Amino acid sequence: MSKQEGINTINKAMAALPTRLSDTILKHIHSLTEYEPVIGIMGKTGSGKSSLCNALFAGEVSPVSDVTACTREPLRFRLKVGERYMTIVDLPGVGENSARDTEYAALYREQLPRLDLVLWLIKADDRALAVDEHFYHQVIGEVYRHKVMFVISQSDKAEPTSVNGQLSMAQKQNVSRKICLLHELFQPVHPVCAVSVRLQWGLQVMAERIIKCLPREATSPVVSQLQHPFRTAAVQEKARDDFGETVGAVLDTVSAFPLIPAPVRAVIQAVRNTVVSVARTVWDFFF
Repeated sequence: MSKQEGINTINKAMAALPTRLSDTILKHIHSLTEYEPVIGIMGKTGSGKSSLCNALFAGEVSPVSDVTACTREPLRFRLKVGERYMTIVDLPGVGENSARDTEYAALYREQLPRLDLVLWLIKADDRALAVDEHFYHQVIGEVYRHKVMFVISQSDKAEPTSVNGQLSMAQKQNVSRKICLLHELFQPVHPVCAVSVRLQWGLQVMAERIIKCLPREATSPVVSQLQHPFRTAAVQEKARDDFGETVGAVLDTVSAFPLIPAPVRAVIQAVRNTVVSVARTVWDFFF
């Protein structure tokens, strides 16, 4: 089934509306299906940002900004799956160069409004977290806390290191302690994730958490970028529901236009739930 068939099906559910109004709504819905998410990823050198992105996302990667660019500009990479795009913004890790941390603070304040989510990687064996804590509370602050998801990376390096190709019970216990520590230090909005790309451990849970943490308009486009094993039924159901709700929000916005006559507003409200239900049903046509 094609995207156009999905649009046509939604249009039929709005047959009772004036054509100009349904066309306006369809334009908004079309822009939702074209939404290009932007995800920031930060962490100190060696935290495994590239390997994590490669493990989670299926898109072909192309640099948008010059890799030799000055550190004032974060590196941007565009991922493409079919006709869909997503941008990864590689943000500099804090605490490695104290002279630059002030500069980074300004950079983050500039970037944060444009990001749908920030994945903040902290290595399982990293104990120097004072700078991260300070930066989080002073720069991220209350305004953007909901955009940050902490990830304990390289969980296979947690003590005592294992050699049998899977995390030992002792390692899992230490990772759990690290999760509790991060919750204490940062008091994050979202649960802390722990992963090991090398052992392919924790990645599915992380993918599901990402979809739960994203704003509604970004979930479906991000699902389409995930590697297939992570496009689970739960992930797709969440994206489907979010798409329905964003379509419902479009109708609510149009209904609130001051020049809409009361009888037309009543029709919009009458068809809203049907349109939302149809949008959920045709989700696969778009994503």
